[in-house]
Amino acid sequence: MTELGKSLSGWLPEARKRLEEEPLAPTLEHVGTVEQIGDGVATVSGLPWTRLDELLHFEDGTLGFALRVAEDAVGCVLLGSGEAIKAGSRVRGTGEILRVPVGEGLLGRVVDPTGAPLDDAGAIEAARLEPIERPAPGIVDRALVTQPLMTGLTVVDAMIPLGRGQRELIIGDRKTGKTALAVDTMINQRKSEVVCIYVSVGQKASTVNNVVETVRRLGPFDRSIFVAATADAPPGAQWIAPYAACTMAEYFRDSGRDSLLIIDDLTKHAVVYRELSLLLRKPPGREAYPGDVFYLHARLLERAAKLSDELGGGSLTALPIAETQGGNLTAYIPTNLISITDGQIYLEPKLFYEGQKPAVNVGMSVSRVGGKTQAPAMKRLAESLKLEYAQFLELEVFTRFGAMADERTRRTIDHGKRIRAILAQQENRPLSMAEQVALLAAVGEGKLDAVPLPVVARFKARVGDWISETCPRVVARLEAGGDLSEDDRTALMAAIDRLLEELAPSGDEGG
Repeated sequence: MTELGKSLSGWLPEARKRLEEEPLAPTLEHVGTVEQIGDGVATVSGLPWTRLDELLHFEDGTLGFALRVAEDAVGCVLLGSGEAIKAGSRVRGTGEILRVPVGEGLLGRVVDPTGAPLDDAGAIEAARLEPIERPAPGIVDRALVTQPLMTGLTVVDAMIPLGRGQRELIIGDRKTGKTALAVDTMINQRKSEVVCIYVSVGQKASTVNNVVETVRRLGPFDRSIFVAATADAPPGAQWIAPYAACTMAEYFRDSGRDSLLIIDDLTKHAVVYRELSLLLRKPPGREAYPGDVFYLHARLLERAAKLSDELGGGSLTALPIAETQGGNLTAYIPTNLISITDGQIYLEPKLFYEGQKPAVNVGMSVSRVGGKTQAPAMKRLAESLKLEYAQFLELEVFTRFGAMADERTRRTIDHGKRIRAILAQQENRPLSMAEQVALLAAVGEGKLDAVPLPVVARFKARVGDWISETCPRVVARLEAGGDLSEDDRTALMAAIDRLLEELAPSGDEGG
């Protein structure tokens, strides 16, 4: 017998034994064929048992999901480029829906909408996989929104207070500071325990990189997740991005922690969904959007909630961003989002171009949670601020035409200019609770009315460090969310007076 024969005679019995031990069971594979492919969508036949949103696996490794199901064909959205897919390619149904990794291993990472890493920090160590589409908590599972979410922006925290578990829309024309407002809110969480999730939908890669680097430099990068579906990503990836990011945020909410979800932005998200729907021949409605475009965002934003104590008491706060055209708040998508959310922060181009940043139009902005979430010290000082500021804005319009104003009107206008000065704020410099209370106390008591505006700017720049040095106990109480006692108020006003006296010698500029 040759050497080969001897080798085979020794190997065959072993192979036969292994085959006999291998369990044999019938398997059912759901395999279809690509009929048409292009523009990020594919029409597939031969998959009659496919469910809506089922994950499909193409033979080149590309993933997709079923967005439109009919008797004879399935409309599939691709999650990859699909360059190797062509008519006749085979498609396998998985029977599963799309799931993304969740857990602590995502913190400090930049990922795509499927949870794959986009940075150079290695593989993701996930706690588990969760579906991107999940039902929103029921009424009985929710608790009242009573705990504040501080943005660090005086105009928002004083006049449009946000609560943990709220859904607040940031809306305005392009290039008015919407993303900057959201990023400042992320940066301000560096002193809290809030986990931040930022998701970009159709944004430029440079914009996403700037957000990541800003938070890495100034904010809680180790408690942040960045989900990037940039403008060059497939439309399907852009469409699932907000849902995937919401699932990642829900992990922390369900574990009893507080999370913040920023979606930038839902206008582009609706446009992507319209594009996919028209390509898949779904019936168009108003402005060519499909009829379920309201449900598209409602089922997403309803997942933001403050959970009851029985479920851990965690919260998920949503700050979706929407873009308007020419300040038109009555357009289709903006009105849909305004009706879904608990209020809106409207950024006005006119204020932005005048240099008032953040360019928040206080009169057209609202938070339906109101002052229920504000700290007692902030609430008391901000009660009359919005009315005084509104009166100033109305009077200022008339005085711009050179109309004669009496002494009372002049005092109101001078006071309003000081309010506007303390509401203006530099980008990437959120203020602490104590700084905001000191500024509001100074303007509320009229301490700044006789001070020239350039001195007010210097006062704003120094007041934080000054009160930390002169009345640290008051600052500690304010940062803990406490109220101002009479002794605290006296000490704070005395510190403010001393600072203004110190600034007075250089205060010969005009107001």
